[in-house]
Amino acid sequence: MTDLLPGVTGVLVLADGTVLQGIGVGAVGAAVGEVCFNTAMTGYQEILTDPSYMAQIVAFTFPHMGNVGTNSEDLEQMSGGSETAARGAIFRDAPTDPANWRSNADLASWMSRRGMIGLSGVDTRSLTRLIREKGMPHAVIAHSPTGEFDIPALVKQAADWSGLVGLDLAKDATTRQTFTWDETQWEWGDGYGKLETPKYEVVVIDYGVKRNILRSLASIGARATVVPADTSAEDILARNPDGVLLSNGPGDPSATGAYAVPEIRKLVDSGKPVFGICLGHQMLALALGARTVKMEQGHHGANHPVKDLTTGKVEIVSMNHGFTVDRDSLLAPVTETHVSLFDGTNAGLALTDKPVFSVQHHPEASPGPTDSLYLFERFAGLMDKAK
Repeated sequence: MTDLLPGVTGVLVLADGTVLQGIGVGAVGAAVGEVCFNTAMTGYQEILTDPSYMAQIVAFTFPHMGNVGTNSEDLEQMSGGSETAARGAIFRDAPTDPANWRSNADLASWMSRRGMIGLSGVDTRSLTRLIREKGMPHAVIAHSPTGEFDIPALVKQAADWSGLVGLDLAKDATTRQTFTWDETQWEWGDGYGKLETPKYEVVVIDYGVKRNILRSLASIGARATVVPADTSAEDILARNPDGVLLSNGPGDPSATGAYAVPEIRKLVDSGKPVFGICLGHQMLALALGARTVKMEQGHHGANHPVKDLTTGKVEIVSMNHGFTVDRDSLLAPVTETHVSLFDGTNAGLALTDKPVFSVQHHPEASPGPTDSLYLFERFAGLMDKAK
C-alpha cells in the first residue's frame, strides 16, 4: 500500500505500480488513458480539446499553464467534453489566475465543467524522462478532494486497460450527421469571418476533425461538407466535390482503417484531389499499401522541425500522433514528401500519378506555428487543375 503525503488530492497511478502525487485540478473522479508529454509552450486549450488526444492524458513539459485562462472560441473539437478529447492533464505548477483580455474562465473551472481531471505539483521533467526511456505508459489520473484513493484498485485499472493499439476511436469522435462549414480563420480585430462566395466544394471525412482545419479550408475559398467517418465513397462522389479531405482523429489507424481504407482507395481511384492530415495521412498510406506502427513516445508539441522534400524548406510545425507510417513500406507511385528532423520518421507522402497527398503534422496549427498553411493552397491548386 502506497503511503500518500499529507495534503495530496490527486494522483497519477501507472500500470507498473508507480504513483505520482500532487494536487487535484478540475473534475473530481478517475480516468484511464495513455500518458504522453506535450512540449508546446502555449495553446493548452486547443490541445486539450483536440479529438486526436482522445483516451490520452497530456503531461505538459512547460511548467506554467493556465496563465491566459480559457475562452469560448479556442475549442477544436466540434462537441463534447473529455470523453471525445484529452481525458486528463498534468501540470508542474498549479494553474494560475488568468490574465488575458479574451479569457472568460480560469483553466481549473473550465476543466471541471468539461469533466476533465487534472493533476498539478508533479515533477513533469521526471515523468517526461520516464516516457522517453520506457514509452507512453497506461495510467489512471484521479482527483479526490478528501485525499482518499484505492491505489491497488487504480493500479489494476491501469494494468487492465487495453491501450490504443487496435482501438477504433474515430467512431466515437466523428459527427453523427452531415453538416456544412463556412467560418474562416481568426484575424486580429475581426475575430472569425465567413466565407461568402465559395470557389470550391470539399467533402471532409470526419475522423475527429479540428475546427481550424475547416476554417483553413474556408479561408482558401472552400465550403466544407463534413460527413461521418463511415460514409461510403459512393455517397461522397455523388456530391461531385472538387476535393476530399481526410481529417485528423484519434486511435489506431489500422482499426479505423478496417472500414475507412477501402473507401479511401475508391476515392483515390476516382481521380479527385485528396488531402490527408494526421490520422487521414496514416489511413491514406494504408490505402496505398504501406504500413503503420505504434511509436514509443509519439510526437506531441508545437515546435517540431519538418522538411518539405519537394521544396527543401524546413518548417516548425504542430504534431500530435502516437502512430507513424513506416517509411520503408512506401512503394511507387508513392513518394515521400516530408520528413521529421527529430527522428527521421515519415511526415508526408504524395502520389506521382494522381492529385493525392497527405502530411503527418497539422498545417492548420491551433496551436502552433503556421509555417505549413501553404499546404491548403497546394490543395487548392490541385482542385484548380482538376476542374
